[in-house]
Amino acid sequence: MLTDRLGRVEMVTASDEEGISRPSTLVIVDDHPLFRAAIRQMVSQWPDLEVVGEASDGCESVELCHRLHPELVLMDLSMPNMDGFEATSEIKHESPSTIVLVLTAFEEPEYLLKALRAGASGYVLKHMGSQQIVGAIRRVLEGDSPLNQEVAMQLLIRLIGEMKHKESEPKSLLPIPLSPREMEVLKLLARGQSNQQIADNLFISMSTVKNHVHHIIEKLGASDRVQAVILAIEYDLISL
Repeated sequence: MLTDRLGRVEMVTASDEEGISRPSTLVIVDDHPLFRAAIRQMVSQWPDLEVVGEASDGCESVELCHRLHPELVLMDLSMPNMDGFEATSEIKHESPSTIVLVLTAFEEPEYLLKALRAGASGYVLKHMGSQQIVGAIRRVLEGDSPLNQEVAMQLLIRLIGEMKHKESEPKSLLPIPLSPREMEVLKLLARGQSNQQIADNLFISMSTVKNHVHHIIEKLGASDRVQAVILAIEYDLISL
């Protein structure tokens, strides 16, 4: 079942034109209606976040995102008709700026790595508390990674192991190489550090960090910082 609140979206946009800050728009994708209702109720308590639609499978999520263009999608992985991996790939292909945050019950590196490769920016565990889930949503909306550092490292190490056993040709060199400072930022991204942590470690401002991250993502042809790290490993720019 598809549900949305287009009238509410239009009112928010109108208010934004008058200079009033608008909440970030979210779509919830999960085949369990009670879980969707729980997430919606949780998010509704925060004025800076707004659920504008729900979908019960991947096909519905793609259609809903095509119509609503949400800023963030909370995506379940195991669903009928079209799973979360394929839905994530299609949504990111049509709208690279839409953030996909995976909702999962298990920290299985294989599934999470597959989701990241499809274009997801990270994941949240379904059993997490409301403040942890909302915190992850806010971090990814602000450009930080919501990934648990240990699991992120496991994923990247697993990816390196797979790369060593590949028979295909390695990627060619980047058309535009990264600067020395961008390489420093990239290595800290690979450690799972936030923008604030990178700024503190390199003694630079947050705005400078954000500019460096933006340039890294652009040069690597990635959609976000997590994919940038994965592509950097594939380009053999960094090793862990």
